[in-house]
Amino acid sequence: MGKKHIMVLGAGLVGSLLSTMLAKKGFKVSLYERRPDMRKTQLDGGRSINLALSKRGLKALEQIGIDHKVKKMCIPMHGRMIHDRAGNLQMQPYGMNGEFINSISRAGLNELLMNEAERNGVKIYFDHKCTDVDFDKPEAKFENEQGEVTVGADFIFGADGAFSALRNAYLKTPLFNYSQQYITAGYKELVIPATPDGHFAIASNALHIWPRGSYMLIALPNLDKSFTVTLFFPMKGQTSFETLSHKEAVQEFFEKEFADATELMPTLVDDFFGNPTSGLVTVRCNPWVKGKTALIGDAAHAIVPFYGQGMNAGFEDCFVLGQLLDKHEDLNRDLLKEYEALRIPDAEAIADLALYNFIEMRDKVADPQFILQKKIEKRLNELYPKKWLPLYPMVTFSDLRYSEAHAIGKKQQAIMDEVLKQPGIANNWQQIDFEAIIEKLG
Repeated sequence: MGKKHIMVLGAGLVGSLLSTMLAKKGFKVSLYERRPDMRKTQLDGGRSINLALSKRGLKALEQIGIDHKVKKMCIPMHGRMIHDRAGNLQMQPYGMNGEFINSISRAGLNELLMNEAERNGVKIYFDHKCTDVDFDKPEAKFENEQGEVTVGADFIFGADGAFSALRNAYLKTPLFNYSQQYITAGYKELVIPATPDGHFAIASNALHIWPRGSYMLIALPNLDKSFTVTLFFPMKGQTSFETLSHKEAVQEFFEKEFADATELMPTLVDDFFGNPTSGLVTVRCNPWVKGKTALIGDAAHAIVPFYGQGMNAGFEDCFVLGQLLDKHEDLNRDLLKEYEALRIPDAEAIADLALYNFIEMRDKVADPQFILQKKIEKRLNELYPKKWLPLYPMVTFSDLRYSEAHAIGKKQQAIMDEVLKQPGIANNWQQIDFEAIIEKLG
């Protein structure tokens, strides 16, 4: 493919993976990051310290040959463990056949990917803040400790996150469509530490959810036997971050709403007031390609975290790009346009699905009708495994495009809505005409 010089903006998860993939395919790669080297400096908190890695992400890590290293950093989560107000537990498996998602440290994975990039010849420049990009030359301007510097390349990728400098440069041009939408909830990181004797305080192989209607608490396991706990909560209103303004109010609220979690959180109040409250944004834009530059990952399609697909979607961008490089045997504008045409519909689909899943996680998982639907869908999958796969496994455990999964999911939900309207369905669901349901699916 020759020694074209590729510049990647952003040394986060996607930028580091993309750089490694490009280097392995024979390109000279320079990676620019506005922050210091996270491997040497403690960065500010606020972002989730662990993530859910599933098939799409693993597929991209396998493409660059490090999936075996990453799997050693993972804790399998086989389903949602639902906690009601009384402390009763209910396990809702994710897959039909024992499939699972993986809890993994964001920082640990990022460090591994940076190390892998450097091992493959990628040069990483830290403390370089991108201030502007010329799409056609292409070249980028940076501010660093020495002042301002302009650097050229054959192609530039913006993997610099939800507040991308490359995308900001696109905003100054005509015919660029952009929107950002914050949901009414924000989030705050808390912790359930390991027990005094060094064990997990609650079941380790599940994603724990305390659904409470308009808000929820979730917890993901870490390798040190702690859990990262996240409160998703309204930013404003009668019950919100705005009103939980003093220690007594926080303690009282948690003891009322999340009693079984609160007794395991000795640093709750300190964490609540010591950790930042962050917003949750969905970014949509079009086009992703201008001149010899392209957006990728959150820079192109930041989404809310409720489907656990933000990182996986960004990694799948890299996977698709890698396949296109094998097909075209070079990096050129035609390849970038094909990448854009393939990925924008999928980015739109997963953005919509992630927004919907917030409602499902905070509210529907505790709803008897939702639980009944899951039972019916499980039976349909057992009887007709090639014709009925529920939406969550389609998104999380299959190779189906997000856009295709979304379309099939809509069709399935319309059918299920009709089934659930049948009188007495809760007591006689096993007598449903399952074949007739499959016929409606077509």
